[in-house]
Amino acid sequence: MAKKAKKIKLKTHRGAAKRFKRTKNGKFLRGKAFSQHILTSKTRKRKRGLKGTTTVAACDVPKIARMLPYK
Repeated sequence: MAKKAKKIKLKTHRGAAKRFKRTKNGKFLRGKAFSQHILTSKTRKRKRGLKGTTTVAACDVPKIARMLPYK
């Protein structure tokens, strides 16, 4: 009787795991860029718009899903 080949476990990309979160319906959330430093030159309105998270573009979802196989 032949042994079954074990399936290789995939490694999670740790950098991606720290940056993205999966929602219940399979989308990914990410933080917004340009909100960390040199804030004095940005308007209040612009800084308010940079708060919180937003969803990842549909074209990038397959790449992120590959980096986060178990999330």
